[in-house]
Amino acid sequence: MTSCGCLVLEKVEGDAAVKARVKAALGTGAGAGCGSCAGDWRGRSEAIFPIYVMGSSRGSTVAAARGIVDSPEDPIWVAVKAEAKSEAEKEPILSSFLYASVLSHDCLERALSFVLANRLEDPTLLATQLIDIFNDVVLNDKDICRSIRLDAQVFKDRDPACSQYSWALLYLKGYQSLQSYRIANVLWNQGRKVLALALQSRISEVFAVDIHPAAKIGEGILLDHGTGLVIGETAVVGNWVSLMQGVTLGGTGKEHGDRHPKISQGALIGAGANILGNINVGEGAMIAAGSLVLKDVPSHSMAVGNPAKIVGYTEKEDPSLTMKHDARRDYFEHAAVRFR
Repeated sequence: MTSCGCLVLEKVEGDAAVKARVKAALGTGAGAGCGSCAGDWRGRSEAIFPIYVMGSSRGSTVAAARGIVDSPEDPIWVAVKAEAKSEAEKEPILSSFLYASVLSHDCLERALSFVLANRLEDPTLLATQLIDIFNDVVLNDKDICRSIRLDAQVFKDRDPACSQYSWALLYLKGYQSLQSYRIANVLWNQGRKVLALALQSRISEVFAVDIHPAAKIGEGILLDHGTGLVIGETAVVGNWVSLMQGVTLGGTGKEHGDRHPKISQGALIGAGANILGNINVGEGAMIAAGSLVLKDVPSHSMAVGNPAKIVGYTEKEDPSLTMKHDARRDYFEHAAVRFR
């Protein structure tokens, strides 16, 4: 992964100094793109990073994802900088914020660390301390380097309210809480469990999203809105999954051990759905909003109700990619299939 060589800002300067540097950045500096960032980022982004475009097959998205970290260029980061530059010109009142959050940094990882640290800081856990911790994780973990870009792409592709990559980074708490979890998960797996739990607590307070740092979550994930989302310690969420607000992947009591749901790749979980216990939701399945799921759900089926029943089947394309919250009528069976 290449770096633009732009200044990395970890401590916000006074307004006058920042505005002066923003003006310079908006000319020929970080915001305009330097050296490796010059050119038409839109065309290059489509050519080099053609992943998760709506309607793409899963096979093509997986193949494109494999080489993302080793790509000679970073079109997602180029796009974020170009968007921030444009927005700073349109809204001068945000120029200091956009410079500190995006234009002063030389890569997406450092910008993300800065944004998250300033969202999660509190009087006893300072932003400068969190930036050091977050940078140490995201700059040295290739899985996170790939995931933060795949997640940004799916937010833009699947959420019609997210028309720019920079919006996910700067304003959407679903994206921010997901990346905060990814950092906490690395810390947990490194044995720094107390710090990971402290971050989980703070993430829950700030974003209203409660994900245990031991949970396993794949890449290409959409947390749409995120508010009220709960994911338990032994839950597993596969790649390409989309989860709406208010979803609970929880246990059924106070038992220990493996006690939380396993969501297979390509599944779409509707708003307010509760999936409880060590059960499996199959590949490409769809759980309707407000459903209570207590038993396994077959692949490419649609579960609805309280308690949930199988009422139909999704199309072959993963519902997490299409974001269609219904099953086509011609896929319905003559009678609802009950759980056995």
